Amino acid sequence: MTERIREFLRVRRERGIDEGPVLVVDLEVVRDNYTAFAKALPDTRVFYAVKANPAPEVLSLLAGLGSCFDTASVAEIEMALAAGATPDRISYGNTIKKERDIARAFALGIRLFAVDCKAEVEKIARVAPGSRVFCRILSDCVGAEWPLSRKFGCEPGMAVDVLEHGLKLGLEPYGVSFHVGSQQRNQHAWDRALASAAAVFRECGERGMNLSMVNLGGGFPTKYLKNVPTVKTYGNAIFKALRKHFGNRIPETIIEPGRGMVGNAGIIETEVVLVSKKSEEDDVRWVYLDIGKFGGLAETMDESIRYPIRTTRDGDAMTPCVLAGPTCDSADVLYEKTPYPLPVSLEIGDKLLIEGTGAYTTTYSAVAFNGFEPLKSYHI
Repeated sequence: MTERIREFLRVRRERGIDEGPVLVVDLEVVRDNYTAFAKALPDTRVFYAVKANPAPEVLSLLAGLGSCFDTASVAEIEMALAAGATPDRISYGNTIKKERDIARAFALGIRLFAVDCKAEVEKIARVAPGSRVFCRILSDCVGAEWPLSRKFGCEPGMAVDVLEHGLKLGLEPYGVSFHVGSQQRNQHAWDRALASAAAVFRECGERGMNLSMVNLGGGFPTKYLKNVPTVKTYGNAIFKALRKHFGNRIPETIIEPGRGMVGNAGIIETEVVLVSKKSEEDDVRWVYLDIGKFGGLAETMDESIRYPIRTTRDGDAMTPCVLAGPTCDSADVLYEKTPYPLPVSLEIGDKLLIEGTGAYTTTYSAVAFNGFEPLKSYHI
């Protein structure tokens, strides 16, 4: 909780403003985070992952600071351009793209595309001739609190064939990318992935392709209930791994922070709608909030992300609670496998603060499920 957010919420309460759950993001924290990433890896370009929080205020701030942008759709490309980024500072990083979307991106000036199979290469060659392509390889994601599936990427050995296919079709084989898993708390996870990337570089070189770039992906965590290493710690570990696997011929590198850039900048204020039990003998209470999985807290799925929660009654005796959202959907339960300790004195109408919610909340909020409005947000 920054003083700026605290004051913003105080003024709203004094004025009697109540719009339901609301996200408040402190842009000064985003600025500080960008500076930390830029200093931690000074020779690496920062490509902010727009999907984490595409608010115009966030994008304009980062564009002004010199950030580049990782985008997953034409809409995100247009957002980055509208914020002031030039096309050469934008990557189309989704490996699953409609051919007409590739064509539109190319018309907007985008020349850097992600691939992970020959069919995707062929689409790009047809409608974005001469573009640069980088191939995403699979990573084991060990150590990540939100591991990624095998949906994106290919085996490193296959990546060489994919890039060579691009060369034959007139594209520029530019590099390799990977993602070590979201909320990756192990700073050494990049070592294993860079070993695979270096192997791809070597085999490509043997086939006459001199790759230029390694996309180190995202995965940089924000602090929830557990402490996480500093950005500087990650930077030192990544640089050592680069030297280990590439020697003195370190390639161009880029990173794609999303959660690590905006996660700790935001707080959601929510209201207790109901407190109840399922039986008189039950020791666990159910606390229903006016926000749930469909209102922006989708990352509580499988309880992978456990947000810090603050109340006005902190310091009172605590009891385990199941947290749930307001919708008429039985899946809208946040923490049941591991109940969340909350004050016994908690009452209907109390306000709770859910910290670390600057990333992946507004973008996951449903448009109007059960008639509930999308999560409102303010960027101050």
